[in-house]
This record gives sequence, structure tokens and C-alpha cells, in this order.
Amino acid sequence: MTRRLVPALAVLALLAGCSDEADPSRPVGDATPGVLRVLAGSELADLQPVLDDAAKATGVSVKFSFTGTIEGAEKVASGAAEQGFDAVWFSSNRYLELVPEAQKRLGTPTKVMSSPVVLGLPAAKVKELGWDTKRVGWAEIAAAAGARKFTYGMTDPSASNSGFSALVGVAAALSSSGSALDAARIDAVAPQLKQFFSAQTLSAGSSGWLSEAYQRRARGEDPGAKVDGLVNYESVLLSQNQPEPLTLVYPSDGVVTADYPLTLLTSATSEAREAHRKLSDHLKNADVQRKIMDTTHRRPVVPQVPLDPKFAVKDLVELPFPGSQSAVDGLITSYFDQLRRPSRTLYVLDTSGSMQGDRIEGLRQALVGLTGADESLAGKFNRFHGREQVTLLPFNSSAQPALKYEVPTNDPRPILDQIRTTATSLNASGGTAIYSSLRGGYDVLREQISADPDRFTSIVLMTDGENTGSEDIGNFQVFHQGLPQNLKGIPIFPVLFGESATTEMEQLAKMSGGKVFDARSRSLTAAFKEIRGYQ
Repeated sequence: MTRRLVPALAVLALLAGCSDEADPSRPVGDATPGVLRVLAGSELADLQPVLDDAAKATGVSVKFSFTGTIEGAEKVASGAAEQGFDAVWFSSNRYLELVPEAQKRLGTPTKVMSSPVVLGLPAAKVKELGWDTKRVGWAEIAAAAGARKFTYGMTDPSASNSGFSALVGVAAALSSSGSALDAARIDAVAPQLKQFFSAQTLSAGSSGWLSEAYQRRARGEDPGAKVDGLVNYESVLLSQNQPEPLTLVYPSDGVVTADYPLTLLTSATSEAREAHRKLSDHLKNADVQRKIMDTTHRRPVVPQVPLDPKFAVKDLVELPFPGSQSAVDGLITSYFDQLRRPSRTLYVLDTSGSMQGDRIEGLRQALVGLTGADESLAGKFNRFHGREQVTLLPFNSSAQPALKYEVPTNDPRPILDQIRTTATSLNASGGTAIYSSLRGGYDVLREQISADPDRFTSIVLMTDGENTGSEDIGNFQVFHQGLPQNLKGIPIFPVLFGESATTEMEQLAKMSGGKVFDARSRSLTAAFKEIRGYQ
């Protein structure tokens, strides 16, 4: 296990030494009396009002810096987290505790609240399925999903704990072993897992964006197909009230619950330890617990605060968590390479003259990283997956020929090497015909979707400048409005880089149901890795 983390340590050490790398999970400043610097999961942002009150009551302020569960585990394991943080606060410490290098750096935890990961569907869909009058287990839910009786959205399990918990929970329940998952049990339930994940039609790198995208589609504001429900935290589902509140389906055979332990690092100073103690005591005060329950829809952890009636099922069965890091890593790898619907991604890449020098080299390295060159744990899960279709469409004054690849599950290395060779051979010259090139990409996708429609499909557009082609954003909007639904609903993920036109890129994301990623003050590699959670 130690050997596998060595590349991660090197990567993290490199990032820690780059002053121009704007990493959202970098340290938030030097140690300051009365300030607890916390590396956290992004879903905790909704606690800010509670923490503002805590600062007034205790004199302890929290400075958050957000990261994903697995990326956070790497930072803790490598010691990088100790360089700028006093504590970590993820939805669970279970994965961290499976990594010896991370586990030994964890100090005192304080569980603050809890929220199980469950399924939320509209009341009419629950009634249609016959689940309004009885509890059902994950096997029945998986069978209904496999028959496409409902569809759902879920976050990427390598980027967000809600998706991670859902993957672990479904696999543990279907194995019916009553003990921790291992590779053999995962293989045994793979057919049922594949059934369940066949109904996933929306992915995201964060629970918040997933919820927002679901609502936009329900209101008809995004062109993507409507999604019936969500697999997410109970707290997120209870706050979902548009276009209607969701009915929560609590599987009878169990769930995986987030318990949100605010955890000191063993390297924390005495001042940080005292700040942690004060804050922990305050957060477990009955009145504060009640406020957390009321405002964030998470369950209290102190017995003197009774559960609100909105929590329809009080006593939940907690499913066993995998007993080793290798089991978890194998489950996540199987999810991408075998279990979920495969991906199709079109990369529309600016290779104009303004990309010469460091910019084109940054683009090369971003693509090379996705071929497996990034050997960190998070990088391994961000690579191009088995069964994935990858199309590179470089452009300058016009679009170049599309370069198409399909990554096999068995022995993917030759194809990944081909993509790497193509990436390293990209050169910069010419103008910047953004919109005619983007429009041309739909011809490629039209042919691919016609041959194989059942895939997650997305477009990544990377450009470092303003459009110099004959077609402008207005022309493209007219073109996009005339597309058939299966093409119109493909999300575009523009990457802001260099002098790219921010307003126009935001328009592209909005009209397609996509999301803008900013690489102007961080590397393209970081942006491309983040996008993977949405594909």
C-alpha cells in the first residue's frame, strides 16, 4: 500500500510548491489564534450560518477549503494536509481509516450530525412502483432500475461521498453477506449492480450541482432529458422541493450513513486543539443540534434532541463498509469500467497560434494525465475508463479531422498510448474558429449516437481566446436550437483559459445544461480532472 502512494506523495509535494496553482483545496492561510483551518467536503458549505453563530459564541472561526473524499485522503496520507490545516471534516472517515498513512495522522474526531444516502423519487413514481405501501430492499430497487421503470442521478463515487456511499451501500446490500465487501463478493453481485446503474442518466462531481441540474431539467430550463429521481444524502433530498418534494425510499436492508466527524490532525497545535474542543462542545449543544437539523435537514447526534417527523424512518440498518482499501478501490474501478453506462466524450481543443509555448504544453499534459500518467489515487480514477469513447477534435482556423478512440476494458494500454501520442503531437498555429469547429463536432456525435445511443455523452470545449471565425455565438445558438433533442441535451463543459470570452462560455454551458470550469489561475490538468466527475 505504501508503494502505491509514493507517486501521490510526489504529485502532492509538487502542487504544494507551486505558488501559481489555484487549487480549491490548498491551505487557507497560516495558523492564527481562534481560527480552525479545515480541509472539508464541499457539502459542508451549508453549515456556514451555524459556524458564523459559533464564532460569536466561542471565538473560534472556521476557514474551509474544499476537496473530494479520495483526493482528501491522499492529502492526509502524504502529510500535505498538515502543512496548512488543523483538522479535516468529511462526511465520513471510513475511507481515510483504511489507508494506514492517513489513519495514523487522524486525531480526535467529533461526530456532529448524520445523513444516510437514500433514493428520492416523486410521489407519483413511488406509487406507480408500488413502494408507497411497503418497504423495499436494494435488490427490488435494482430490478426496477434495470427494467428502466425509473431513472436517477448520482454523483461520481471517486469525487463525491454521496455517490461513493451509494456505490458501497448498494454493493453491500446486494451481497447479503452481513460482512465487509471483498473482491469476490463484488464480482458475485456485478450483474445486479449493472442493473441498478443502467438507470443512472445524470452524473456530477458534487451533490449540490447534481441537485441543481435535476431541478433545472425538471423545470425545462436544461435541454437534457428529465430524470425521475436522485440517489443522494437524505438532507439534500429533503431540501429538494422543485418542481415538487421528493418521496424518500429507505431500503429495508440498509444504508450507508454519513456521520460528519470533525477530526483534528495529530499535527495540530495546542491552540488548534483548544479551538477544536470549544467548537465541538458548541456544535453538540442541544439548541445548536436542533438548528442544524432544522436548517440543513441532517439528523442530530445527541439523544436529547428528538428526530423531526420529516425523517420518515427513524431506525436505519447500517450496512458494513469494505474492510480494505483494495476492496474499495476495486469497487470504484469496476463501477467505471464495467458497471455503469459507458461514457462518450468529445474534446474540442483550441490549437490556435495563441496556444504556443506553455499553453499548448499544458494542454498536452492535461490529456496525457487522463491516459494514466497521473499515478496518484485520484488520478487513477480520473483516467479514461474501459468502454469509453474518446474523440479529440483539435481546431485553429478550422476544425481538424476528428480522432476517435474506444478504450477496451481488457488491456486498455495500447489505446491509451495512442491517445497519449496524439496529445503530445498537438501543435499551435492559426486562428480560433470556435463555433464552426464546435458545430462540426455535432456531426461526429450524431454518427456515434446513432450507432450506440445508450451512453453518457458530453462535450469539453477548451479555448484560450476569443472567436476569430466567421460564425459567432449567435449563429451557434440558432444552430443549437434546431438540433434534435438527443443532440441538444448533450452538456457542454467549457474550460476558461487564457483570454477566453467568459460570457460566451457561460452562455454555452447554460444553453446545453453544462458547467463552466475555470483554468485561468490553475492548470488545465486540474480542470480536466474535475470535469471527469460530470461525464
